[in-house]
Amino acid sequence: MANKHKIIIVGAGFAGVHLIHKLDADIFDILLIDKLNHHQFQPLFYQVATSQIEPSSISFPIRNVFKKYDNVQIRLAEVLSVNPEHKNITTTIGDFNYDFLILAMGCKTNFFGNEEIAKHSFTLKTTYDAITIRNHILQTFEDIISANACEKEALLNLVIVGAGPTGVELAGAFAEIRKNILPKDYHGIDFSGFKIILVEGSKNTLNNMSNTAKQASRHYLENMGVTVLTETFVKNYNGEVIEFSNGNSIKTKTVIWAAGVTANSISGLNETVYTNTKRIKVNRINRVDTYNDIFAVGDIAYMETPLYPKGHPQLANVAINQAKYLASNLKNIISDKPTKEYEYKDLGTMATIGTNKAVADFKIIKFKGYFAWLIWMFLHLMLILSVKNKLFIFINWAFAYITKDTSLRLILKDNTKV
Repeated sequence: MANKHKIIIVGAGFAGVHLIHKLDADIFDILLIDKLNHHQFQPLFYQVATSQIEPSSISFPIRNVFKKYDNVQIRLAEVLSVNPEHKNITTTIGDFNYDFLILAMGCKTNFFGNEEIAKHSFTLKTTYDAITIRNHILQTFEDIISANACEKEALLNLVIVGAGPTGVELAGAFAEIRKNILPKDYHGIDFSGFKIILVEGSKNTLNNMSNTAKQASRHYLENMGVTVLTETFVKNYNGEVIEFSNGNSIKTKTVIWAAGVTANSISGLNETVYTNTKRIKVNRINRVDTYNDIFAVGDIAYMETPLYPKGHPQLANVAINQAKYLASNLKNIISDKPTKEYEYKDLGTMATIGTNKAVADFKIIKFKGYFAWLIWMFLHLMLILSVKNKLFIFINWAFAYITKDTSLRLILKDNTKV
């Protein structure tokens, strides 16, 4: 049998994982490189951050995912650069050669160049970020009890920047904690002054969705007691005071930044392949511009098509389907067969604001409320990798729905460090 083709995949997100599932094991030897040893289900990070599910429910050890794949090798490392002329990459554990290189590193939080905000804000791009937010919020509730009047003001203000799906879902979840959890856990303690403030630069919450979703999400949030500030930008945050573009400021110890993303980049590629948000320009088969053997998939890829002349939305479904197309196209490339161009078929967009409250934009119908919430739960469960984890999450959701409570409020940190 002829030697197999060597593929290096950088990143174990939706695109990387689904690409490996679809690649022909008889043709390709695969090296998967990631800084983390687990695949993360990002759409439910906010539920870890708000103590609704455990981190292990949405984190899947990569070696376990591919334990039956004899053609897959896994290395924990950071990719530092690519050398297209010699067809190899440099990582923190050495150099590796490839026949095909697939970049699927995803995105990171975009602070738009403001290092001060980046230094003091929380992000929600990894499981670790979600645990960090959970620890901080739970500790904040404890600190409020004994804080003096001056300290208490900053502790009682929670600011979320960015009213896309992540920001809206976080705000709604924290509002439900304030209503359903705090009175039970802290008897006789007044949390009525605990404020949840959602800040958005555009005119609406969920600004990229339909008018139905925009109006319903804001209505839900405001009815839940969330303060929504639209057409407002953050100028600075120093860890104590957050300053807004309208001249106002708020004392706060908690700012969660969900206001945008920028692609993770890699050195060694021609600068002309990058967009202004560091996404990598690819053609209709996800091949990186000017390179024959380098491809990019998922959030990091920028592909212009007739239906999406400004690039595809950075969604899990896009990443998954690009990966499926690329697996087929790579096989066709080495067989000298025609390749098939990718185009995203929009299956709709959804966001949940709280129990029985969600919005859904599908091609032929847009709706909100309880039915949208049920569909949101079902679709997210279907995307979870393992049957066991689907079951665990469903049980947690069912328990929380019936009791309006969870038992996951653990502060897990090293208390020996000041």
